[in-house]
Amino acid sequence: MGLLTPEVGLLFWMTVAFAVVFAVLAKVAFPIILGAMNERKAYIDSSLDEARKANSSLEGLKAQGMEIVSNAEHERVAILKDAAEQRDRIIGQAETDAQNRGAEIIDAARRQAEVEREAILAEARNEVALLALGIAEKVMRRELDSQSSRDALSEAMFDELK
Repeated sequence: MGLLTPEVGLLFWMTVAFAVVFAVLAKVAFPIILGAMNERKAYIDSSLDEARKANSSLEGLKAQGMEIVSNAEHERVAILKDAAEQRDRIIGQAETDAQNRGAEIIDAARRQAEVEREAILAEARNEVALLALGIAEKVMRRELDSQSSRDALSEAMFDELK
């Protein structure tokens, strides 16, 4: 026979040897390999389940984070609005106080000016009166230089008293 065609006996013994090796492997090695594969599959499945749980937990945390950010934004807007209202109220109060204080200062200045004006007028009246008295005294002295003018003035004053 040739090199490429095996004999029937060789084929029989090779088939028997293959069957024995296959039977031993099926009894001993295949269960171990299948067990390891099943363990690996179970491990992969549990890892996938845990990854799904972690992913859903992460989604929940992400939603919570977005809610917290939204709430913080609303609080920030409310705080800014309140601060603006307080600022406007304080500015309005300050303007009102400034206007009231300005009116009080103007009033006080007017009163002070009126008092000073009255004092100046009174002083001017006194000066005018003193000046008039001085002028009248000088005029009277000139007119009363002679005895006859003194006698005429005395008689006139005496007549007025009666």
